[in-house]
Amino acid sequence: MRKLENSELNRKSIEDFKTASKTPILIILDDVRSLHNIGSVFRTSDAFLIEKIYLCGITAIPPNKEIHKTALGATETVQWEYNKNILEVIENLKNDTVSVFAIEQVENAQMLNEFTPVPEKKIALIFGNEVYGVSQEAIALCDGTIEIPQLGTKHSLNISVSAGIVIWDLFKKIKNI
Repeated sequence: MRKLENSELNRKSIEDFKTASKTPILIILDDVRSLHNIGSVFRTSDAFLIEKIYLCGITAIPPNKEIHKTALGATETVQWEYNKNILEVIENLKNDTVSVFAIEQVENAQMLNEFTPVPEKKIALIFGNEVYGVSQEAIALCDGTIEIPQLGTKHSLNISVSAGIVIWDLFKKIKNI
């Protein structure tokens, strides 16, 4: 077994990425404080050809040196947009027939392992503030909520870890991997 060289990874160029067929997933970061979390979500979104990231509220925007540390250039590939008002973003997406789900622990949340995305339908996933989560106002506008099953003593995960888990799970289900 031999570790692959970077030149053997068949990575897309920025132009190839921009013209590639995207995974029909949109990410919404609302009031995410950590610049490293934001950068990590960009990097994960690049890895799975996520269509777009919406940055809302106090979430910082590129270009930013601290975001770049973890994004490693993904802010140049993944399309993004800033809108201070997450409620406006949710309403606009729903008007475009996108299904919007908060990733949050709420009453009657659907467990991620039991969630099946509707084939050929775009889905938006909201990840909220590191301390307060997704706001109740945003949850009220969502089509539903998805919860990551957790079995240990801790009942929260870092935003970037949550995004990685949910994006990978939905990517597998959408692509039938």
